[in-house]
Amino acid sequence: MTVNTMDARLARKHTEDELPHRQSSWRRVTAHPAVMHYNRLILLVIVANIAVLVYGITQQGWLTGQGIALQTLSNMVLANLALAILVRQQYVINLLFRIATSAPTSWPLSVRRTLGKVYHFGGLHVGGALAGTIWFAVFVATLAIRLARGLPGVSTGMVALTGALLAVLLLMIVMSLPSIRARHHDAFERTHRFGGWTALLLFWLQSLMFIADQRGGASLGEAWIASPSFWVLLILTASILLPWLRLRRVPVEIEKPSSHVALTRFNHGVTPFAGSSTAISRSPLVEWHSFANVLTPGEDGFKLTISRAGDWTGDFIDDAPSHIWVKGIPTAGVGNIEKLFKRVVWIATGSGIGPCLPHLLSEEVPSRLVWSTRSPRQTYGDALVDEILAVQPDALIWNTNDRGRPDLVRLAYEAYRDFDAEAVICISNKKLTWQVVQGMESRGIPAYGAIWDS
Repeated sequence: MTVNTMDARLARKHTEDELPHRQSSWRRVTAHPAVMHYNRLILLVIVANIAVLVYGITQQGWLTGQGIALQTLSNMVLANLALAILVRQQYVINLLFRIATSAPTSWPLSVRRTLGKVYHFGGLHVGGALAGTIWFAVFVATLAIRLARGLPGVSTGMVALTGALLAVLLLMIVMSLPSIRARHHDAFERTHRFGGWTALLLFWLQSLMFIADQRGGASLGEAWIASPSFWVLLILTASILLPWLRLRRVPVEIEKPSSHVALTRFNHGVTPFAGSSTAISRSPLVEWHSFANVLTPGEDGFKLTISRAGDWTGDFIDDAPSHIWVKGIPTAGVGNIEKLFKRVVWIATGSGIGPCLPHLLSEEVPSRLVWSTRSPRQTYGDALVDEILAVQPDALIWNTNDRGRPDLVRLAYEAYRDFDAEAVICISNKKLTWQVVQGMESRGIPAYGAIWDS
């Protein structure tokens, strides 16, 4: 049976019913991407830092004639940067997802829909990085003032080193601005990686110099061991190194059903969990790309669905490698939040089917698929389409070559309504994902999709 025939039979009736009206103004505002949970977490971290500052000044006497104590500023810098770094650690990410998705489906939907936003944790990373850099700028300014006044405990080398470190942090923040990152993503990624390593090295040098300058009568070794910054930096260094300790070059088997897609098979002793992703690279020091792991129940290993979507993926498809680099561990992604709901609708476009596949194949949560793509059998191969239809016989596979581009918001709502689902999960490009998520959320329907914050 062809997909087109299956479409005609299984799409039921694409009704012309009007979509339900958007809810209250408040619901429409909170559904807007500008105030999504990611940005709320950024604001939360900034507000928390302001609250700590006010408390410290009013209740703890932080502000003196010489400004805020250097050790206090140092502690605030490290606390915020520790948050920024650790919340991106793969084990921490998996833990956050495990905690959030452990809620039973008997809990109120209002609670579960909020827990489903766990993948917005990147807001804590951004908030911690911004707040930590602001505190560090104050720290550098305070050092410079003390040096200018000839106060003890501050050296010229310390001021020069902290100034260089501040410049690195500011460069990383500038390159992370959404408009710059979108236009110069490769430069952003390299700045983030090499700038991060440089910043870590400079932090070690700066902290050791600061401890030496401030140690008073204690020996250098005693001062280091007694300093919180020494232990925090030790933990952060281990966190950053850990994924690289698992770096390895592994063989891959690649099938190309079309010039648009490479189905990449891995079987190197790792069988990841459904809803996870794996980072791969051909040049491990230059760039990494993450793809959703596709598991076949009962089989070892996993597959990645890699579609042509830029220079790197295009080169990968045209010049398929025999080996590829992997690092770290499989890391939870947005699809894991399906566990919070009794029934879900999956919306996918094109290669977005990849992240949906492990959830559809595992059949852990009753689901309904709506997949909009061009010539699915010609592009992705009969085997993959048949595999989908075997577990999703009622799937709506919309062939855009024959039917044009659909109204995904309408299709998402109709599938949500007809399937009596509790949530919609959309895996598509940025524009369509936000269109579907906002379209559903503004009508009171829990909806989720990638936020491109990595």
